[in-house]
Amino acid sequence: MASLTASAPGKVILLGEHAVVYGKPALAMAIDLRFRCTIAPSDSVLINGWEIDRAKHPYTSHILNEHWRGGIEIETSSDIPSGSGLGSSAALCASLNTAIMAYGMEPDEEVCARRSFEAELNAQGSASPVDTSASVHGQGIAVNLEGGKPLWGISHAERRWSISHLDVPRLTLVIGHTGISAPTGPLVAKVRRYYEHSNFAKDIVDEIGSLTEDAAKALSSGDRVGLGSMMTEDHKLLSILGVSSRELDKLVQAALPYSFGAKLTGAGGGGSMIALTDRPDKVCEAIERRGGRPYVVSSGQPGAIIEK
Repeated sequence: MASLTASAPGKVILLGEHAVVYGKPALAMAIDLRFRCTIAPSDSVLINGWEIDRAKHPYTSHILNEHWRGGIEIETSSDIPSGSGLGSSAALCASLNTAIMAYGMEPDEEVCARRSFEAELNAQGSASPVDTSASVHGQGIAVNLEGGKPLWGISHAERRWSISHLDVPRLTLVIGHTGISAPTGPLVAKVRRYYEHSNFAKDIVDEIGSLTEDAAKALSSGDRVGLGSMMTEDHKLLSILGVSSRELDKLVQAALPYSFGAKLTGAGGGGSMIALTDRPDKVCEAIERRGGRPYVVSSGQPGAIIEK
C-alpha cells in the first residue's frame, strides 16, 4: 500500500487555561504551524528511520498499540517547537490518528479527537481535550461555553468537557517562545493545591471564567481592542495563580506597547506568550530584544487533514 501524509495544526489558548480544569470555559484556536506524519505499512515498526523506543515515543506507542496491527514506517516533521505550549504533542496525535484512520475508514473528526485525547491522557497521566480537539477540528473551539455549535463531549473520571465550534475572525498573533520547557502536570497540580486551600484562588478562577465568556462575545463581534484588553487581564489573573514566570512577564511587557493585548498561553511556567496585534514586525523586534523567539501566526487554519 502507498504511503500517505496527514498534518494537524498547533494551537494557542486565547483565554481560560487552568480555569477550564474546574469547569470554566476556554477559547482556543488553530495556528499555521503544523505537525506532519507520513506513514506506510512495513515489516518492522520504525519512526524516522529508527526502531521505535516506546519510552521515548509514548504518544505514538499508545496509538499504534490501540489502532494499528503489524509493522509501520512513520516519518515526522514539525513547524511547532517542542515544549512551547503550542500543542506539539496534540498535533502529533491528531496527524498520526488521521493518517491511520485513512487506511481503514473515512477519517472522522470526533473519533480522531477521542483517540488523540486518550493518547495524551495515557502519556501524561492527566490531560484535558482542549489541545487535541483544537488540533483535530482547526479554526477555533470553545470549551464549556453555552450557545455555540456543538462538536462533541469528552469525559474522563468525574470530568466532562463540552466542545463546540468557535467562529474566529481573521487575527494576527505573535507568539513569543521563552525557550523554557515547563511540564504541564506540576503546574496544574500547583494551581489545584492553591484552589483547594484558598477561597481567593477560587474567586480568581471564577473571574477567569467570566472574562472568558466576555472574550467570546468580543471575538464574535470582531472587537480586537476589547479582546486584547481581556487577554492582558487574563495574564494578570494567571500570574496571581502562580503560573507565569519572569521570562513570560518580560515578553508580555515587551509586546504590550505594540499590541491590543498579550498573555501567556498554555500551562505557563515557561513555554510561550501571545500578543494580538496589527504591528507584528514591532512585536517581533521587541520579543527578540528580550531574548524570546517570535513567530507570526494567523487564525482560520484547517484542522487535521490528509495531504497526500
